[in-house]
Formats: sequence, C-alpha cells, structure tokens
Amino acid sequence: MPGDSRPAGGPGLEQVRRIVTEIPGPRSRELLARQRRLVPAGVGSTLPVFVEAAGGGVVVDADGNSFIDFGSGIAVTTVGNSAPAVAERAAAQLRRFTHTCFLVNPYASYLDVCERLNELAPVPGEKRTLLVNSGAEAVENAVKIARAATGRPAVVVFDHAFHGRTLLTMTLTAKNRPYKHGFGPFAPEVHRAPMAYPYRWPTGPEHCAQEAAAALADLLDRQVGADNVAAVVVEPIQGEGGFIVPAPGFLPRVAELCRDRGILLIADEVQAGIARTGRMFACEHEGIEPDLVTTAKGLAGGLPLGAVTGRAELMDAAPAGGLGGTFSGNPVACEAALGVFAEIETNGLLGRAREIGDTMIERLAELSDAHPAIGEVRGRGAMIAIELVEPHGDRVPAPELAAGIARRCHAEGLLVLTAGSYGNVLRFLPPLSISDGLLDEGLTLLGKAITEETASAA
Repeated sequence: MPGDSRPAGGPGLEQVRRIVTEIPGPRSRELLARQRRLVPAGVGSTLPVFVEAAGGGVVVDADGNSFIDFGSGIAVTTVGNSAPAVAERAAAQLRRFTHTCFLVNPYASYLDVCERLNELAPVPGEKRTLLVNSGAEAVENAVKIARAATGRPAVVVFDHAFHGRTLLTMTLTAKNRPYKHGFGPFAPEVHRAPMAYPYRWPTGPEHCAQEAAAALADLLDRQVGADNVAAVVVEPIQGEGGFIVPAPGFLPRVAELCRDRGILLIADEVQAGIARTGRMFACEHEGIEPDLVTTAKGLAGGLPLGAVTGRAELMDAAPAGGLGGTFSGNPVACEAALGVFAEIETNGLLGRAREIGDTMIERLAELSDAHPAIGEVRGRGAMIAIELVEPHGDRVPAPELAAGIARRCHAEGLLVLTAGSYGNVLRFLPPLSISDGLLDEGLTLLGKAITEETASAA
C-alpha cells in the first residue's frame, strides 16, 4: 500500500540475525494484548513475536528483530518465504481473478498442479489428484475415497500419529493434549497400532520393525478383521509425534500386509512431503508405493492448498459431487504451487535438503556426544530432531528441558519448535533457502542453549 514502511520479504531481505529488543518486544507485546482481546485462548503461538517480513533464512518482527528460521512455519515455506517464483505467479493470478470455484468454472492451473503431482507421486499406475484446502482436509478425503473404493468402514492408524484437528483427523491423531482433550465423542471405526519407534521400542531397535509389523498384523486379522479395514494411514516420518523415522523395513512390511489383505495404504506426507526430506516424497526413501498420498504444508509456499493423489480407479470411486469444496484448489494457491515446483527444480532444492540434513546430523551428533540429555538425533534431509531425556534416567522424557532450550533459542534469535508425544523433542525445519552461514550460526546458538539449560537444570 502507498506509504507502507514495512520491509519487503523474500530472498532480498537482509540475511542476518539481529536482536534489538527483549523478546517479545514492545510492539509485539501490544499486538499480543490485542490478540488476547480478539482471538480465542485456544489459539496459541510458539514464539509470540508479530512478523512483518520473512525470506531466505530469516523472520523479521514488528520490533525489528531478525530471527534465524528453523521452523518454516511448520514445514510450509520449504522453498523460502515469498520465494520469487511463488510470489510472482501468485501476484499475477491475483490480477487475473481470485476465485470462480472449480466446481462452477474450472481453470487450467488446477489441472497443471494435478498433472505435476501425478507425475511425481510414487503411486503405481495411472493417477488422479484432488485439490483441497489443507492437510487435514486431504487426509479426510483420502479416507472418504478409501471407504468408497473398498466398501469397508474401518481405518487403522499408529501410535504417536498426528493427522489434523478436524473431527476425523483428530480421531486419527494419537495425542490427547492439546489436540483431543474435551472435544469428544470421536469418529467411529478408528483403530490404533504401535508405531515402530526404534528409540523407545521395549525389546530394542533390532526387534522393532518385526515386532511392530506383527502387532499390526494381529490388529488387522484378529481384533478388527481385515475384511472390515478400508485403509491403513501412516506418516513415512511422523511429524508432531517427534520426527520418528520408522525402523528400517517396517514401512515395506506395512505395505505388504495391506496388499495381501486388499487394504489400501495411505501415506500422509503433509509434513514430510514436497522436497523436505531430500526426496519429493518421504516414502521414496524405502521404495514404498502407497495407493493414496496426501500433501499440503510445503505444496504452495505458504498459501492454503492440500492434495490427495491416488490410483485412478480408487480416485474415481467417489460419486459425482462427493469430492470438492468452495475454495478447494483456489487459483492463486495453484499458481503458488506451480511456483514451488519451479523453485525446487531451478534451485536444486532436493540436493539442498540433503546437504542441510548432512550438516545438521553431523553437528547435532557432536552435541549429543557432549550432552547425555540428547537421547537421539534423527530425521531425514531438512527434517531433523533431537529427543531430550533426563541425563541420568532410563530414557525418561525431559519436556521441561526441551521447553527451556527453546526459550533460550528464542531469546537469542533462533526460531525452533518443540514436538513429540511427551513434549521432549526439538524439531528443526529450516527453509531450503537458508544460507550455510545462517545454518551454522543457528546450530551454534542451539549448542549454547543446550549447554546453558542443561547446566542450570543440573
């Protein structure tokens, strides 16, 4: 707008960490007070600083503080905030038209996004894609499609899973607080199996994949009845559950169990998909070919867009009018998604994700050697986490330590996020546009915060 003095975002934003006030600063505190008057208490913020610009590897707040971004808006701005191809395509579309509703008057950009996802998704055979508004909506629709295609009602999910906050996806989600508590009753015909969580598997990681698969088979065959199960829904890397990478061999075994029983496999790639792990889809790391795959967060560079991509005969099973929505596949979001694909290809971001992951794993492993409170370093590509435990306990979760380290990082200008069923995981999701210098500085700040917080807790 004319006279707007706020800084422009994108890669042209000054790429420096800069703390000029206490955190949050005075302007953010004013806005936070306003938020409390206007917004329900159930809507919280990890770091309540109000953002005015972001790009590259930094986020700038209303007080002029510049933070190193290790969060990417929870894996959304994977290609960078206001990335050029995303911003330019979205802006051009805003000038053409903002909406028609694809169910009323279709437009080609919707088809272009579907075509790209059909080309890229590791789903076997001919494919179709449905565009929606969010990850939760994508998962809901994947379950609808699976039920329509199989004529079966039941859905199986895993411990530590997160699939969304709507009624069905909240039911699919494992963790009670804060996602489910007080919001029941929940959707019927949802059953839960153990996740192959190597770090916490009772008999050790070497037995994890085999025993977790056996537990799933028992649930399918004895407890639920395989003929009643429409789909198994799994995150190839669990997100909110703590960036749990399933034990090697577990996901192929899940796929085999499903295939042998005529059960559909749904890969929830809402957080791990779209270049985040160094592959376009995380299930590619183990050669998994799901029947249906869901995407959202990183798909449109910050604009709301989700998708379900699946085998053509399954996607076509829903009746006419059974899929879609007023805003689903909005034309501005579609253009932004096409910009995301362009940024990934032009800038080699799959390789960049792997580079970031290699750097983070190496540095975090050094920190783990120095700090017994770091129980495990895990993840793939630019989706890495550390699980924090009591240093002299038997892998006892340390959520207070995780929260304290996060607070120290925030105060020093490093934006990090917590996660995990026990609240004891720090997860790192830097944008793939972050510079090596900012990545190094952020990891140094993290090490300092861990050292100081563990010392104060001793």
